[in-house]
Amino acid sequence: MTAATYGDDDKTPSLLKAAWLIAVVTIFSKLIGFIRDVVIANYYGASMVSDAYFYAYQIPALSIILLGGVGGPFHSATVAVFSKLIPSLKDKPSEELNKLYSTFMTTTILFFTILAVLCFLFAPQIMGVIASGGDPQLIELAAGHLKIMAPVLIIGGIVGIYYGILVTYRYFMLPNLSPIIMSLVIIAMVMCARNDNTGAILAWATTIGAVCQWVMQYPKIRQLGFKLKPNLDVFNNVEYKNICELLFPAVLSSTVGQVHIYVDMFFASALREGAWTAIGYANRVFQFPVGILVTAFLVPLFPIFARLVADKDYDGIRKYFNKGVGVLFFGAIPIIIGILVVGLDGVRVVFERGEFDAHATFMVTEALWFLSFSIIPYVFRDSITRVYYSFNDSATPFIVAFSSIVLKVFFNILLINKLHMGIGGITLSTSFVTLFNAVVLGLFISRKIKMDYKSLFINLLKMCAAGFVTLVVCGLLSVGYDKFVELPKYAFELVKICLVGIVCLAVYVELNLLMKMEYAEELFERLAARFKK
Repeated sequence: MTAATYGDDDKTPSLLKAAWLIAVVTIFSKLIGFIRDVVIANYYGASMVSDAYFYAYQIPALSIILLGGVGGPFHSATVAVFSKLIPSLKDKPSEELNKLYSTFMTTTILFFTILAVLCFLFAPQIMGVIASGGDPQLIELAAGHLKIMAPVLIIGGIVGIYYGILVTYRYFMLPNLSPIIMSLVIIAMVMCARNDNTGAILAWATTIGAVCQWVMQYPKIRQLGFKLKPNLDVFNNVEYKNICELLFPAVLSSTVGQVHIYVDMFFASALREGAWTAIGYANRVFQFPVGILVTAFLVPLFPIFARLVADKDYDGIRKYFNKGVGVLFFGAIPIIIGILVVGLDGVRVVFERGEFDAHATFMVTEALWFLSFSIIPYVFRDSITRVYYSFNDSATPFIVAFSSIVLKVFFNILLINKLHMGIGGITLSTSFVTLFNAVVLGLFISRKIKMDYKSLFINLLKMCAAGFVTLVVCGLLSVGYDKFVELPKYAFELVKICLVGIVCLAVYVELNLLMKMEYAEELFERLAARFKK
């Protein structure tokens, strides 16, 4: 068998067009997900019920998001192996390929069914371990939610395989649109619910939403010619072994981050009601600007790194790395300033309504403030990790991430139990661990290539100096605004956010221009050219 000829189907979009479409859909998906969180917050607030749901959801989330999602191990392994076995995108899958599909699907369904049954039967015990510091009622509620959402575990693996097949055949939109369906189902069911005092509707909505993801993709899989004929011929199938070889390290890498989350869940359960809900919302607010920023720059940089490594152009790697990370640093600092100065106002505008009160708003903001300290090491860590991947080294990032679990436990004990920092302690420990990962990965890369960090960090110091002055200016503006401006709720916050945002960008960019920072000069030149047109 030969690899698929991707130019043989005129109906499929070009790579560039597909990238733009995926980017638009991704942003749209994040917005819908944001609306979903706002709706959940409105109806359930930051309460024991919302805590129970988010505790329970973290178990099936491992399947539906980390393992089965776009870019997850099942998706990646399917693309890597199936693309080599498809001679033409116009042809129906061969008997050999259908057999591989059936074997992969059968073993996946069997494995996750066993896992789902275990989660259903031992839900109280599982939640009892994860939330051991919590109220018995919290554990009981979370166990009930987990029982309802247990089938999501099965769907995650199936959807992951579907994603891989669809992308292999260059159907990019369908797999990227399907997560939106789950969010829409949750929004609709929660808004239609009445007196849901246990959060059961929310759990059922999640399960039904996952089923809808599967239903949405299944017809296209059938249309392509894939038919499930259950078999367990795993020993005589070379390609299945190849899939397993790809899956094992990838699954391990995906689950390391999940372990960090379980550690935080354990400590959060002993804090005040709504703590885990607040941390979850803070993470999603954090990921909205930072995730888009990192994705926008690192997605195109990764193939450049890979090509430069193949050509052994190490000067090129250093050049593009410093420029890419420099741009990320330049964009990250205003985000930090925005979170510190108007983070409370932003959270109030987005979440504070219905059952989500001022106390819940402050909990989310507290978590967000301490999480903002991780932005600089976060973008560096994700950037240097791409360099490791370009050298075909996924082991080092995994080992570093795995070793940091112990550090995560240590900082949680220190900050929460000893220093009594509560919610802020959990997110501050995340910032410390992110910094540790960034530093260690940055040092260990010298075994492969000697990086030029000097110029990069001199520029970072200059940007931090500009950022500090900007923070002081915006802080004084915020204090003055709070003292002298009177507007209706939400209008007050929205005007303040816009005003501080404009001043922040103006002062920050101007200071960087005065220091002749190339990132600011390039931004200014592009904006000037755009206005001239």
